[in-house]
Amino acid sequence: MPNKKTSKKSPLKWLALVVVLALIALWGVIVYVTAFAKTDRPAQTLTVDKGDTYHSLLVKDKWQTSPFASSTATRLYLKFHAKGNLETGIYQIPQGASLADVVKILGQGGQVAMIKVQIIEGRTVKDLYHTLKTTDGVKLELLTPLLSDADGYSWADVARDNAKVAKALNVSTPNGNPEGQFAPNTYFFNQGTSDTVILKKLHTDQMAILDKAWTQRDKDLPYKTPYDALIMASIIEKETGITSERKDVSAVFVNRLRQGMRLQTDPTIIYGLFDRYDGKIYRSNIDERTDYNTYQIDGLPPTPIALPSAEAIEATMHPSDVPYIYFVATGKGGHKFSVTLDEHNKAVAQYRKVMAEK
Repeated sequence: MPNKKTSKKSPLKWLALVVVLALIALWGVIVYVTAFAKTDRPAQTLTVDKGDTYHSLLVKDKWQTSPFASSTATRLYLKFHAKGNLETGIYQIPQGASLADVVKILGQGGQVAMIKVQIIEGRTVKDLYHTLKTTDGVKLELLTPLLSDADGYSWADVARDNAKVAKALNVSTPNGNPEGQFAPNTYFFNQGTSDTVILKKLHTDQMAILDKAWTQRDKDLPYKTPYDALIMASIIEKETGITSERKDVSAVFVNRLRQGMRLQTDPTIIYGLFDRYDGKIYRSNIDERTDYNTYQIDGLPPTPIALPSAEAIEATMHPSDVPYIYFVATGKGGHKFSVTLDEHNKAVAQYRKVMAEK
């Protein structure tokens, strides 16, 4: 006779098997959807550095596969379909690419010839132009090619380039100088991209950052236009690279403007000297009246003095609520902020002592 207990358990075993198979099928569907679902992402580049793996690239947020993707499903797909080592380089990922598309591109070595353009915050249009002139793969349409670095690149040369750039990009600026109106960042462009396209991209990015920050600015700032704020952001950028200090530096200049005090900031002296700056500021430079020397002119200089970062622009629009009027370097990194001239003079004396000991 058959075992009654065994016969009673048989349907349960079949049910368990069906459930397991259903779960496996469900996971298969999830993995399939994760792998082949198209995304709404624009075309972009994906940089593969030495030591990168499919897992580090596609699971750890270097590239997001899909808003519906499960990291577990992504791992399962990669485990069975992502084979071999990755070659370092820059890969072009088309618009709407799925996880499966990206794996295929990486596996086949779908590299494209790309050029890297790194623009550092706080540098000037002179530095920007020089970078484009000396980067292999940039097609020069607006900028005059350098014969050699030995021939130099003067601010007089910059002025000629400025005129062509301002006209081509329809940039309206005082003296035809588009200083500050290009967003510093690291960019990748296709080999052979023209300086016109690159400069237009940098200009569009900076104006978008500035316009957004301007609409969200604090009330009652002493700036009439977004361009005024851009000028101030460039000064803040040059005064400190310490993120935690930027809003305090911004407050110092706001307080000075509100009280009718001159800004008295050294970076404006340096910019106004152009090719005459030799790495030092002399008493004669402080006393010299130029368009940019804020020891000698009231209010803001006529143009920005550098390419400000988004962080410096943000600090300009949201200064700290502090009464500081002065600041000076400590000589140990950072600055000492003061409310009174007496406090400031003591901070200056301390700075000089530290520098003398060094």
